[in-house]
Amino acid sequence: MPRVLIAGVSTRGFAESAARAGYEVVAVDGYGDLDLVARAAVVRVARVRGGGRFSTRAAVAAARALECDAVVYEASFENHPRAVRALAGPRPLWGNDPAALARARDPRRLARVATAAGLPVPRLRFAPPPAGAAWLVKPLRSGGGAGVVPWRRGARLPRGCYLQQRIAGVTGSIVFAADGRRAVPLGLSRILAGERRFGADGFRYCGSMLGAAGDPQFPDDARLLERAARLAQAVTAAWGLVGVNGVDFVARRGVPFAIEVNPRYTAAMELVERAYALSIFEIHARACAGALPAFDLASARRRAPGAVGKAILYARRPSAMGEARAWLADPDVRDVSPPGTRFAPRDPVCTVFARGADAAACDAALVRRAAALYRDIERSEARIA
Repeated sequence: MPRVLIAGVSTRGFAESAARAGYEVVAVDGYGDLDLVARAAVVRVARVRGGGRFSTRAAVAAARALECDAVVYEASFENHPRAVRALAGPRPLWGNDPAALARARDPRRLARVATAAGLPVPRLRFAPPPAGAAWLVKPLRSGGGAGVVPWRRGARLPRGCYLQQRIAGVTGSIVFAADGRRAVPLGLSRILAGERRFGADGFRYCGSMLGAAGDPQFPDDARLLERAARLAQAVTAAWGLVGVNGVDFVARRGVPFAIEVNPRYTAAMELVERAYALSIFEIHARACAGALPAFDLASARRRAPGAVGKAILYARRPSAMGEARAWLADPDVRDVSPPGTRFAPRDPVCTVFARGADAAACDAALVRRAAALYRDIERSEARIA
C-alpha cells in the first residue's frame, strides 16, 4: 500500500479520495478536522505561530519527519513554488513542479495562452486604470477569493496585486486531468462566492454546483463545455501541466473568460467523484505517470440525473463547536472540527453536500441543510451556557 503525504490548507477531500483508492495517507493541513483524522494514519496541523492561518513554512517543517512514498500538495502551495520544492525534497512529487507553477499562476501568461487559443480574457493592469470600466483588485498570490475587492478610483494599488477587468456573467470552473500534453475534462461547475446564506462575504469561495447537461445555471452550456475544454487543453500544452487541475472563468453567452488557473486539486473535484463515481486521487496519480482516464464528460453530463452541490458554512458570529458525533455520521457533512473549536466570524465551520433535480433545487437543499446546522450550533452553545 503506497503511503502518500498530502499537504495544504484543507486536505480532507483529497485525503478521503486517496484512502478510498487504497493509499495510506499522512496529512499536514491547517485544521486537523475529525473526518480527516478518521481517514489518515497521521495528521499534523500547521499554522502561523500565535495565529490561526495556515503556514506553508510550518507545513514543510512538519512534513520533514513524515515518511512517505510520494508527496502531493494542495492550496495554497501553488503560490509558493519554493515551498513545493522544499516539501518534496528528495521524495517523488505527484503534481506540477515549481517551474510549471510559476508559469501557470502568472495572469499575464494565462492571458497570452487563452488569446492564442482564440478565447477571450479580462483585461489586466498593473497600474491605476483610466475611467470607463469596472475592475477588481486581485492578489498575485490569490486563493479562494481572499483579498479580492472592487477597485475604487483614486485608491492605491496594493503591493503584490494587479487589476483584472470585471466581467459580467456566471463564475465557474472546469477541472481536468493532464499528462503534460493532453487534457481530459472531468467536470464543469458553477462557483458559489460571497453567499451570505452560507456566512460568506465579498468574493470568498463558499461552494460549487455541478449540473447535468442543459442545466440553466449556465446559458448555452454545451458551447461553454466545448470552449472550456479547449482552454484546459491550451494551458496543459503551454505549461506541461500534470495530474488534476482547474481553470476558473466567467461565462458569458457560452464563452469562458479565463480568470485563474489552479494547478492542483480543487474543491469542486469532490462533486465530480459524487456525480460520476470517479476516483480523483487515482486519476491524479496515474496522470502524473502519463496515463489519462478514458472519460467523456459530455456523455456523463447527459446521463446525470440532476445536480450535486457543496457549500462551505462560515461562522456568522463568534461561536464554538459542540458535540460533533452526529455530524460525523452524516455522509453529507464534512470538515467537522473537534468539539470546543472556537470560530470567529467568517471562519469555516463545516462543508455540506446536497442533490437536486437541477441546480436550483440543489441550491435550495443546500440552504436548508445550512440552516439546520446553524441551528445545531446555536442549540449546542445554549446547552454549554
